[in-house]
Amino acid sequence: MIRLERVTKIYPGSAFPAVDSVSLEVAEGQICMLIGSSGCGKTTIMRMINRLTSITSGTIHIGDQNVMDMDPIQLRRQIGYVIQQIGLFPHMTVYDNIATVPKLLWWDKKRIAERVDELLDLVNLDPDTYRFRYPRELSGGQAQRVGVARAMAADPPVMLMDEPFGAIDPINREVLQEEFLRIQARLRKTIVFVTHDIDEAIKMGDKIALLDAGRLIQFGSPEELLTKPKNQFVKDFVGADRTLKRLNLLRVKHAMLRNPVHCLEEDPSEKVAEKMIEQDMSYLLVTDRQGRLKGYVNLYDLRGHKGTVGDVVRPLSLTVKPDTNLKDALSKMLSYDLGIVVAVDDAGRLQGFLNTRTLFSVVGESYDERGGHWGRITADGRIL
Repeated sequence: MIRLERVTKIYPGSAFPAVDSVSLEVAEGQICMLIGSSGCGKTTIMRMINRLTSITSGTIHIGDQNVMDMDPIQLRRQIGYVIQQIGLFPHMTVYDNIATVPKLLWWDKKRIAERVDELLDLVNLDPDTYRFRYPRELSGGQAQRVGVARAMAADPPVMLMDEPFGAIDPINREVLQEEFLRIQARLRKTIVFVTHDIDEAIKMGDKIALLDAGRLIQFGSPEELLTKPKNQFVKDFVGADRTLKRLNLLRVKHAMLRNPVHCLEEDPSEKVAEKMIEQDMSYLLVTDRQGRLKGYVNLYDLRGHKGTVGDVVRPLSLTVKPDTNLKDALSKMLSYDLGIVVAVDDAGRLQGFLNTRTLFSVVGESYDERGGHWGRITADGRIL
């Protein structure tokens, strides 16, 4: 837990505080996003937590300890720190960069070697490939992964992250965000994360602290900022598309229709075609007996076909996992020009589907129920 109580920072010679009586609390295992315009005090707050910047007044506690009562060197060794510029030591290998803090803590060589390999695996870098590379031999995304691994090397309970993905291109940034959320779901660190990107804050944060001119304007969950903005500043900062931004918070499993109408690959084509005509359907999902999605069939292929559905099944170009957020699901639906998106689990078993009507109804919008080319697909289970 991190607790700030009326924390203020006034730099010498400044007429106004850089941070003005900020109070907030980050629960254990949560990510708190600090966001605001340039110069609002978000990085200053982060630097006061690990005492890289001194506090003018107020108190900061980590757990039950006041950081001002702690030795600053020991404090910083208990906190992971990731910055936008990555800060890897260029003359040291990936191994030595990650091992920096464990060596300072006098870990033995075997323990350090095991920890380095464990962390490289955790951030999706093969230890045998990357262990002895130098930073100049890494891409920007790979170097940022190493930076995250280094910050976690001594297994600190608290991490500070100052725009860690800000210098990464949009595609790799999204990959790194997803990977970090996967890691956080497993490790549950307490994290203060500075960003200037409201979409990143909504996606990554359990709590968001929105600052302006050193003052805390609103502190709450992403849902609260989107649905209950405190004032016009918050509305303007979050943006006019607040309804669409909510799609980042919701998952496919929250909106999908379960047990979609489907057939088995062994079902006779003629009987399936008859049912599709009765129900005014042009397309139909196909599974095996274990519920694994095999693809789809269309009525045109089934007309006059004497065999089984499996003979004419077509692969489905797009599926998503139930935990995919609705923004990504909608983006993929539009990119592939599909009327629906199908959800499968890790084993490929059919879980449900979204069409435009079910998706937009989640955010309070109305839409035609027909779902594009797919027509009247419904949540009615097996068709035969």
